[in-house]
Amino acid sequence: MAEGIELVLQTVGPRLRLVRQQRGLTLAQASATTGISVSTLSRLESGTRRPQLELLVPLAALYRVPLDELVGAPATGDPRVHPRPVTHHGRTVIPLSRSTGDVQVFKLVLPPTAHVPEPVLGTHQGYEWLYVIEGRLRLVLGEHDLELPPGEAAEFDTRVPHWFANEGTAPAEVLSIFGRQGARMHVRARPS
Repeated sequence: MAEGIELVLQTVGPRLRLVRQQRGLTLAQASATTGISVSTLSRLESGTRRPQLELLVPLAALYRVPLDELVGAPATGDPRVHPRPVTHHGRTVIPLSRSTGDVQVFKLVLPPTAHVPEPVLGTHQGYEWLYVIEGRLRLVLGEHDLELPPGEAAEFDTRVPHWFANEGTAPAEVLSIFGRQGARMHVRARPS
């Protein structure tokens, strides 16, 4: 039991840094709002200071994150994932898995795009699997330019230059499974 608590405590610092950076705050700004010194915040984030409740409560309030999420507390028996959709550039991303694992699952809702810009192909570490639930997805993968209708899937190494968008007239819904360290999907049974 003590080992499990110690493991949770070790992840608090990096999580605090990530949440602060996602909110676009500097250490000085977080310090000014919470009254916690910059040096204490820095030591918390680096893991050299043990997180304590009187430090975490004001940070959770500042970052508008539940305390259990901020510290990465283990689940209390409730197996449900409580998704918090995020909309960025018109795309809605709904996390369907807890974000702490090597593999993450998302539902993407992509609005129809009247004018689709020329694809800007990006690369990053990982491996992705896309499945089109509804609508049509254009996937540019290296030299391939593909259109995926509902029911089709694509699996690819994200180090290959890629880009995807909805070029249809209705929203597209896509299931995305992403492995950060290049973890691939393992298909155990294939239809005949």
